[in-house]
Amino acid sequence: MKQLYVKPIGETGTDEDGMYIQLKKEYLPGLKGLEGFGAIQVIWWFSDFDKEEYRSVLECPSPYKNGPDSMGIFATRSPIRPNPVAITVSDITGIEWETGKIHLAYIDAHPGTPVLDLKPYTPSMDRIEHPQVPGWCSHWPDSVESSGDFNWEAEFNF
Repeated sequence: MKQLYVKPIGETGTDEDGMYIQLKKEYLPGLKGLEGFGAIQVIWWFSDFDKEEYRSVLECPSPYKNGPDSMGIFATRSPIRPNPVAITVSDITGIEWETGKIHLAYIDAHPGTPVLDLKPYTPSMDRIEHPQVPGWCSHWPDSVESSGDFNWEAEFNF
């Protein structure tokens, strides 16, 4: 099997202005052409859950109140996975081009989390008009924009 090599390009952070990604200096040229995109896909490492014992977990009690009692890990968004990789789509609220600081509306990663890659969000490639989901979550909002007032606490077992 081919060996994999993953090298973080930066890390997440927070400051008085909110959440951001700080790119390493050598990756600043990779920002060229990102102007005009309103959102990015952030591929990051669940570093807080990178433990050998977690990598063998393939089933778990349902994290969803209305879901089945037990679920396969690939049917959840759990940080406990064979490879602790995460993807978050976030609105870009600003870019400091000289320093490589990308301000975000939100990211569900702790400060200091390694960022592996960035990709521009493009609806023609990334949005599915009519996604199919199980009945137990079909009442969830249709988008990030419409989920702000949704009672997410009523949906999860934690």
